[in-house]
Parts: sequence; C-alpha cells; structure tokens
Amino acid sequence: MNACKPARFPVSLADIEGARERIRDGIYLSPCPDSIPLSEVAGCRLWCKLDYLQRTGSFKERGARNALMLLPAEQRQRGVICASAGNHALGLAYHGGLLGIPVTVVMPRTAPLVKVATCRRLCARVVLEGDSFAAAKAAAERIGAEEGMAYISPYDHPDVVAGQGTMGLEILEQVPDLEAVVLPVGGAGLIAGVATAIKSRRPEIFVAGVEPERCASFAAALAAGQPVDCDSRVTLADGLAVPRVGLGPFQMARELVDKVVAVSEDDLSLAVLRILELEKGVVEGAGAAPLAALIAGKLPELAGRRVVVALCGGNIDPGILTRVVERGLVADGRMCRLSVLISDRPGGLADLTSIIAAAGANIKEIVHERVFASSDVSAVRVVCTIETRDRAHLAEVHQALETHRLPATVVEAT
Repeated sequence: MNACKPARFPVSLADIEGARERIRDGIYLSPCPDSIPLSEVAGCRLWCKLDYLQRTGSFKERGARNALMLLPAEQRQRGVICASAGNHALGLAYHGGLLGIPVTVVMPRTAPLVKVATCRRLCARVVLEGDSFAAAKAAAERIGAEEGMAYISPYDHPDVVAGQGTMGLEILEQVPDLEAVVLPVGGAGLIAGVATAIKSRRPEIFVAGVEPERCASFAAALAAGQPVDCDSRVTLADGLAVPRVGLGPFQMARELVDKVVAVSEDDLSLAVLRILELEKGVVEGAGAAPLAALIAGKLPELAGRRVVVALCGGNIDPGILTRVVERGLVADGRMCRLSVLISDRPGGLADLTSIIAAAGANIKEIVHERVFASSDVSAVRVVCTIETRDRAHLAEVHQALETHRLPATVVEAT
C-alpha cells in the first residue's frame, strides 16, 4: 500500500496521480467507447465513460478505496462510517471488506431497496435513519463520534475527491482528442476531482456539470458564492439529491467548471430509455444526467464536438426502472393516455378502437368512466392508454379522432 500522506483541500493533480497508483489494483479500468446511436440523438460525437461497470455499480469505489487505504493502522481497526443514499456506501462496504476495515453505513429510510440489500450482502452494518440525506449525515456523525469511527464523506473529503479524479486521467488517455466532458453533479466531489485532472493537463477542454432541477445545489452555491441549502425534492436522480454541495469540492470546481445546467425528470427518464434502447445499458437517473442534458439541448455549444459523458451509476431499483422506462416513453411521445367522450350505445367503443387502429396506434388499456363522464346519460368517457411511434404519429391519432368528431384530451402521464 502506498504510504503517501492524505490529500488536503484543494486537491492537486499530484494527489490524483498518487490516488491512481494507490487504487490501481482494486479498481476496474472502465471502457470509454464511442457511441454512434447516442451521438445521433445528442448532436455531437459522443464517447461514454462506462463507470457503472465498476464492481458495485458506480464511480464511488474510486474515492472510497483511496480514502480507506490512507487510514492510519489504528483507525483501520476501529472502522469507518458514512452517510450515503447508496453508491458511496456500496463502495466503502465492498472495499472495506477487501481491505479488512469494518464499515458502517447510515442511509435515509427512502434509500433505494436494491442499494440497502446490496450493502448488507457486502457485510456492512446498515443503519436506516431519517427521511433525508441531512438526517442520515447527522446520525452518522453522532454514531461515529460515539464509537470512535472515522467519518468518510461521500464528496467533501479530499482523499475521496482525489480518488474520483482518477476517472479524469483515464478519460484523457482513452479519448486523447476530446473537446469536452459532461459530468453529473451532486455533492460536487466527482466534478471537482475530474475537472482538476483534466484542466491541469488540458485547460482548453470544456467541462460541464449537470444536476436535477429538483435539487440544483451547485447552481444555488454559485449564485450565493458559497454552499447553501437549496430546495430539494424527490428526484429520479436520487444519487444527486444533495441539498448542499461540499465546501472543499465547491471551492475547487467553481474555478474549473465552464457551465452547469439542470435537467427535468422527463429529461432524465428519456436519457435512461435512450441508453437502454440504443446502448443496451442500464443506468440510474444520476448516471444518465449528462446524456439528459445533451438530448434536452441544454449544452448547445457542444454541438458537433467530441464529447465524453460520464455514465457513472447503474444501481437502479428494478421496480423503479419499469416506471422510468414508461415515463421515458411518455416524454418521447410513444405512450399517451387519452380521454374521449363516446356514445354509450352498441358500436360506440368499436368505432373508437377502429379509428385508433386505422391510425396505426396500439391500445394498451381502456377504462370506462360512466358516472362522472357527462350530463348526457347516453355518453361515456373512455380513457385509453395508447402506444405510438413518436410525437408526429401521436398527432396523427389526434387528427383522426378530430376528423371523426371524437376530440381527445391528454390526461396524466402513464
């Protein structure tokens, strides 16, 4: 094990290079292939850094292993504790097991079940506390102080940031002529480390960050000039739902990041769907955020340029994945729920279904609403969930219904 001293903020290129040598034998060198189909939908020449292929499904292993390997011998015996929505906890649990270091993880009770189960399978002690990351963090700090465990932040820790920065060194080697890199932003540990690695060697490369609209903590920090609590709501990108970015990472990243944008829940769902369909990969909302920004046109300055997106988290609950895919289909105009008032007499429903079928759409579900349909007792409201090819095809279905005097209104998404 490399016995170099732990890093301190601000983390330097030398710290990141040292971290790479230190963790090299325990971290998968994830591929960074180009993607023709994703390039077409993103409007640029796209490479995907597939860090969701790490053993525990995310880039968090990099920082976790580096921080664990730099612990003093006495602290390795007492163990470590962290607060995490899942991925940092998984990384610590896995590498703590490999290195013989006891790990306790504190998660919000709202953490994805797959991450809770996997942490326990990796023999970590799991404590579920509170309904937010802030509550879990407070509990972790309290338990750590009581039991003498070192608290390892998922992002506001220099050794963690140095470890995350190793991804940047790999990207530079795998795509030597890249012009831009797009990264997800939660607590800012990843973007601080990767931006430091890339800008230190290639300052002309454009670095962009992407966060969810429902928890835009980096943008809030930029506006205030320092980390502040932001309005945080439940988001598909649960791994990025950090209401206050880390102070150390923010101070590093604000000088290096060229642009930060926010994406909607529909943007995230559509990006998950695109990766699933076009690259046969399964990523969580946080991991899909960089692609979401490109698809949504949030980074027009990158059109036609050589861009790397970090797809760095794949731990999505299978049950949630189904709903996300359906939401993505809705955002893509390929699934819609229509409300139509038809005659409640023989042939009324047959007329409706024949019109939809003639337009080439597929009916997934039909529900009748008689009692609340209309003051006309001879009419019934029918809610149809239909599948279409795209938005243009959906417009054709609407037009066909209008032509037959059966105007339809769109009701809630799937």
